[in-house]
Amino acid sequence: MANPRPSVPDKFNSRGLMFVLSSPSGAGKSTIAERLLEREEGRIRMSVSYTTRPIRPSETDGVDYHFVDTGTFKKMADDGGFLEWAHVFDYRYGTPRENVFRELDAGKDLLFDVDWQGAQQLFQLAGGDVVRVFLLPPSMATLRERLERRATDSAAVIQSRMERAGQEVSHWDGYDYVLVNRDLDDCFACVTTILAAERLKRSRQRGLIGGINALRSEI
Repeated sequence: MANPRPSVPDKFNSRGLMFVLSSPSGAGKSTIAERLLEREEGRIRMSVSYTTRPIRPSETDGVDYHFVDTGTFKKMADDGGFLEWAHVFDYRYGTPRENVFRELDAGKDLLFDVDWQGAQQLFQLAGGDVVRVFLLPPSMATLRERLERRATDSAAVIQSRMERAGQEVSHWDGYDYVLVNRDLDDCFACVTTILAAERLKRSRQRGLIGGINALRSEI
């Protein structure tokens, strides 16, 4: 006899989530984000921020950031165009509101590369939709070495980044998960494990009540 058709689906439709990665500059956030987007292509997309800082030679407008002047940024902020925004190193960075909640309702995940202020604002706005991960460097000496190896900033800028890193690290307790990026592969594995587990949270599963009721009806 053929097995009866299961009344509970193999996979429930899930609400999307806002996956936040934060770290001091040089702690590996951008590399982890790039790997995650490549591995999860089609399942998660980057929320591209707006910024008033100058574009770097290796960057592409609309891909890495939306680069705008200060006047344009201020107008967007005044018009409620940002979910969150903050000053970082004399420049402004903001997360566009666009259709974020519509994408979450459609089960789409969004990746956010923001600092602790942005993470806090997103959590205040979206609460349970937000998953916050903070990446720590193994040591401040290692962080400085990474910044110097980039060869993109002056000694004064690197020092400013180091001072800001000390401030950012002090906000570790505003995150759901804290990882030390000693080994990039190990850290990335932890990040993907967190994402997979958060996707399976009961609070994000839709149709669960109906599935359970159908299962109980078989008794």
